[in-house]
Amino acid sequence: MIVNGVAIDDTFAEAFPMKATRLIVTAHDLKWAYHSARAMTGFATSVIGCGCEAGIERELSPEETPDGRPGVSVLLFAMGAKSLSKQVEVRAGQCVLTAPSTALFAGIHEGTPLPLGKYMRYFGDGFQISKRIGGRRFWRIPVMDGEFLVEETGYIVDAIGGGNFLILAASQPQALAACEAAVAAITKLPNVILPFPGGVVRSGSKVGSKYKGLNASTNDAFCPTLKGVTRTQLSPEVGSVLEIVIDGLSRQDIERAMRVGIEAVCALGVESGVLRISAGNYGGKLGPFHFHLHQIVA
Repeated sequence: MIVNGVAIDDTFAEAFPMKATRLIVTAHDLKWAYHSARAMTGFATSVIGCGCEAGIERELSPEETPDGRPGVSVLLFAMGAKSLSKQVEVRAGQCVLTAPSTALFAGIHEGTPLPLGKYMRYFGDGFQISKRIGGRRFWRIPVMDGEFLVEETGYIVDAIGGGNFLILAASQPQALAACEAAVAAITKLPNVILPFPGGVVRSGSKVGSKYKGLNASTNDAFCPTLKGVTRTQLSPEVGSVLEIVIDGLSRQDIERAMRVGIEAVCALGVESGVLRISAGNYGGKLGPFHFHLHQIVA
């Protein structure tokens, strides 16, 4: 398949089941909402080393938030409900409770219950009070700038992690420019995040390693400097490969994000230095969700 001169490999991205939640952070203004949300979603690129994968989903207008203030929604993903609950507990306590003027609310209202204010309320040292509004319980915790308002319970839902596609280009600057176009398109969509820095990852991995105890190692088949010493998947003209990784709340969300991102890359044309689009998979052994590029693009 060729789109605007860019070859689309006949392959698939392999993804796996995860658990996810959406949280809403509001504040006096968007600047402080972002300060808190960025801290909360920091060091959350991969469950391999970070415990969860997280990112800012989108901005919210005052009309969209529970307290009528500016806010942002964040999505957090983990391999299980227990590990996700722990990540939310520590990140909310250290990054939202601490941030001036913020409040924290559930952004999903069905699924498995997730403690939010249920545990954070104890920071109030007995001075905290609760209110029930519309069937939802909220806690008011006294802090030095006034009160921290937090919803008692969030919810965890089934989700998917690891949707991806690879951008193969003649040079690193060209690959990076194509990734930036894809990221700009994908970040306009709801229900997905791109957990890696700037939405892009260069250290694509394969399952396993020659070193005992290491679960993942460099994807040598797509490393340009290893063309002569490994079973490469790269033609001579490919000088750089970068990957877009997508976590989403549903299969449809990831398919849409992959399609929009690939379309943005192909719109640049082969004259931009982009040569091929491929995807990372492990022969179907890693996860049950397979996103076939030709089907998505078609």
